[in-house]
Amino acid sequence: MHHPIKTLVITACVAAAAATSAYAAEWPTAKPIRIVVGAAPGGSTDLIARQIAEGLGTRLSATVIVENRPGAGGTVAAELVSRDAPDGYTLMLGTVSTHAVAPSVFAKLRYDPVKDFTAITPVATIPNVMVVNTASPIKSLQELVATAKANPGKLSYASNGPGTSNGLATAQFAALAGIKMADIPYKGANPALTDLVGGQIDLMLDVVMTSQPYIQGGKLRPLAVTSLKRSALLPNVPTVAEQGYPGFEAIVWFGVFGPPKMAPDLTARLNKELAAVITGPKMTEYLGRQGAVPTVSSPTEFSNYVRADIDKWAKAAQAAGVKPE
Repeated sequence: MHHPIKTLVITACVAAAAATSAYAAEWPTAKPIRIVVGAAPGGSTDLIARQIAEGLGTRLSATVIVENRPGAGGTVAAELVSRDAPDGYTLMLGTVSTHAVAPSVFAKLRYDPVKDFTAITPVATIPNVMVVNTASPIKSLQELVATAKANPGKLSYASNGPGTSNGLATAQFAALAGIKMADIPYKGANPALTDLVGGQIDLMLDVVMTSQPYIQGGKLRPLAVTSLKRSALLPNVPTVAEQGYPGFEAIVWFGVFGPPKMAPDLTARLNKELAAVITGPKMTEYLGRQGAVPTVSSPTEFSNYVRADIDKWAKAAQAAGVKPE
C-alpha cells in the first residue's frame, strides 16, 4: 500500500485536479527531499548521489539529503522507495544492479524494477576495471586465467553483495574463460577495495572512479576495462574484448527513480531539473574526472532502456550459469 500523500489537502472541488497533479504547491520546500542510495558511503553510487543532491538542492532552493540504506545488492533501498509516496520527496539513485541485474539473481525480489518505480532520468554510465593488488604475481588477464585454471576455485573475487552487476559480470567472464573462482560478497565497493588493498581477496571488478585513486597510488594493478572502448582515464589499459573475449561489455549505469505512479507533471519537472544538474559544467567535470559519461533522456526513453537492460542481464546470468536464489 502506498502511503497517503500528506502534503495535499483535497477538497471536493479540486479532487479532479488531484488526479493529474499529485504534488502540492509547497513542493519542494515542505520537508527535505531524500535521495536513497542502496550502498555504503564512499562508493560510486553514494558519491554521485551527493553531487546530485547538492546540484538539485541549489536549483530548487530546497534541502536535499542522501540516505544510505545498504544491503542485498541495493535491493533493500529499492524496496523501500518502491513502497513510498510519489510526492517528490523520496527519490532513489538506482543502478544497473538494483534495476537490471536484480531480477536475474534474486528469486524473491519484492519489487518489479519497471512497474514499481517512476523512471525519471539516467545520470551516467561508467566502465568497470578488473584490478588486483600490486603485490599479486598476476600481471595480465591471460595470467589471471592461467592461474585460475591451475588452481580451480582458489582465487577469490569481491562482489558488492549478492545480485550486483560487478559480481555477475565477473561470473560471466569466468564462464567465458572456463575458470572457477570464489565470490566473496561485500556491502559495497569501499569495504571490498579495503580488503583487496589489504590482500584479503585476489581481484575485483570495480567502477573506474573508485579504483582510480588506488591505481594512481600504486596499490592496485589494472588488468582490463569492461567497456568496448578503452577508458579515457586509463588509456593504457586494454579492454577485456581486446584480450581475446570479443564483444564482452559490462558497464555500470546510474539513474534517478521515484516511487510508482508519480504525477506526470512532477516527473517532467524533476527530469528537467535533474537534466540541468547532470549536464551542468560542475557535474560534467566531476563525472569526467571519474571516468563517467553524463547521460540524460526522457522518462519514457529511460524506462525503455531499463527494460532492455533487464533482458540483457538475464541472458548474461544464463550464460554464467547463475540461477536466482
